[in-house]
Amino acid sequence: MKSLYVKAETVLATTLLAVIVLLVFVAGISRWFGYPLVWSVDVAQLLFAWASFLGADLALRKHAHIGIDYVVKRLPPRARAILDILLALLVLAFLLTMAVKGYQLTMLNLERQFGDSGISYAFVTSAVPVGCLLLSFTLLGQTMAAIGRLRRTPRPIFNTPSDIPMAEEVMP
Repeated sequence: MKSLYVKAETVLATTLLAVIVLLVFVAGISRWFGYPLVWSVDVAQLLFAWASFLGADLALRKHAHIGIDYVVKRLPPRARAILDILLALLVLAFLLTMAVKGYQLTMLNLERQFGDSGISYAFVTSAVPVGCLLLSFTLLGQTMAAIGRLRRTPRPIFNTPSDIPMAEEVMP
């Protein structure tokens, strides 16, 4: 069963995407009638930044990010799991660095206005530190679980094991 947090994140990301679509549609119709909504593009971009980070976190939870595992999947399960843990730690360091730098960027943009909307640009840039922290928490949880499984049944973090046997794979 999904936790309340994951459900809320899913609902929020879906709602943001629906609002973006509706906003862009209404803006197009109103422009056609000669009454453009000058703020609509700015708000749609702001919502898109937030929806992107929420979607990235949801994809990370489902192991749905695209990866190139041509060589890695040929490693023994334990070696692959160790390599995934090392890569996860590297990605975690990057995400935490982006969270700190994103926070600094947000603080620099508190007074700046976002286009014609009158909204502070900090609302857009704050998606970076918040999104990177969400991704960090998810990745940290997956890494801790992978370390706990390392002795019993090592499994990769970034990709779910393929159900397709290697013999059926198309080789270059």
